[in-house]
Amino acid sequence: MARYTGPKSKIARKFREPIFGPDKVLDRKNYPPGQHGASKRRGKQSEYAVQLMEKQKVKYTYGVLERQFRNLFTKASSRGGITGDNLLQLLEARLDNTVYRLGIATTRSAARQLVSHKHVTVNGEVVNIPSYQLKAGDVIAVRQKSKTLEAITNSVAGRVINKFNWLDWNASELSGKFLAYPNRDEIPENIKENLIVELYSK
Repeated sequence: MARYTGPKSKIARKFREPIFGPDKVLDRKNYPPGQHGASKRRGKQSEYAVQLMEKQKVKYTYGVLERQFRNLFTKASSRGGITGDNLLQLLEARLDNTVYRLGIATTRSAARQLVSHKHVTVNGEVVNIPSYQLKAGDVIAVRQKSKTLEAITNSVAGRVINKFNWLDWNASELSGKFLAYPNRDEIPENIKENLIVELYSK
């Protein structure tokens, strides 16, 4: 698939945020990449540029392609409530993101790989679609024969207990339950979803 596989620090520097997790390069060079470095004078961004930048940041953060993202926005728009909140809830309900939030994988890209390689089950059935949308009550678990994988055991060993209120973790079974869609104030990412709504509303 058309996934970004280049340097993650370069993307983090572009947005000046550690969107892929702690980044030593970003700590040292907290300015956009380019041959002129921090010395290059950059003009004021237009309203459209700011909105587009926010959308791109969310796409990179959650590892979603343009068509997937637009489809999610359409779905979020058709639901009752605030469109921006709905969009983030749908992104959080993706299977790969939930595997990451549960601590089964250390990054979203690692979680996507675990799902694609059939190491994860939903309600007892193997699901290998990272974009699979979870519903309240769904149980996500590590497949029985995959529980000894070093990548999984190392990740689970370093997880923070009960970090997210909308998820319930069972350490002995290496499984978790998706309790409900999270409230906006429970999602820790620094995202201005109103800018994305304004962009798509043009």
